[in-house]
Amino acid sequence: MKRFFSGLAMTTALLASVPAQAQSTPTSILEEIGSAIGPSALANISKAEQVFCYQVADRTPGYEGYTIDGFAITGFCGIIPEELKNIITTELFSNQDNILFDVTENCTIRPRIMLRFVRGIDNTDILLSSPCHSFTIFYAGKINTFNAKPASQVIDGLVNPLSQSHVEFSSPALFNQLMPVGLPQTKEQLEKFNSQGAPLRNWEQTSSSTDEPKTQGWNKLKKSN
Repeated sequence: MKRFFSGLAMTTALLASVPAQAQSTPTSILEEIGSAIGPSALANISKAEQVFCYQVADRTPGYEGYTIDGFAITGFCGIIPEELKNIITTELFSNQDNILFDVTENCTIRPRIMLRFVRGIDNTDILLSSPCHSFTIFYAGKINTFNAKPASQVIDGLVNPLSQSHVEFSSPALFNQLMPVGLPQTKEQLEKFNSQGAPLRNWEQTSSSTDEPKTQGWNKLKKSN
């Protein structure tokens, strides 16, 4: 466990050259990325409540272990601190100079680290590749890869220490550690919930002006004759 925390400290140190403002105040995600991945995937990244780190590798034939987005999970590298999350968001998703749009490289993606950005019970996954420096965004069956060759130092500054911060992965479901019901479990959690202000479920405050049957939409069934 000591090695795990030292790895995160090393990562923060490697990215110390990032301006202090970028470390504390994430900027807007680039329009090219936002339009490619869609608003829901974008919200999970920009408004993530937790970011989990997993070490991954290509899934080999016959592999029967745990997977994430089709990749084999080889280890757990912890929960990304808020400061480091802001650096990742700023440097990989908001810095125009770090991404080569519409430029391909003659290399093969090598999966190393998967970052799971979680908001509520939804999530967007970010795969970091090194070498062949790139990041790939997974959401709702869509896959979008971005050439991050100019950000090779940033990606290596993340991948190398996080690859060393190894903890054996165990399924949370086996330990009943999944509570996707949104119920505060402690006094501190209740206070945090109450401090959110307006309900996140805005649909509770809206009412339909008409009860006329829908004629379009995914939940409209055809009426049989």
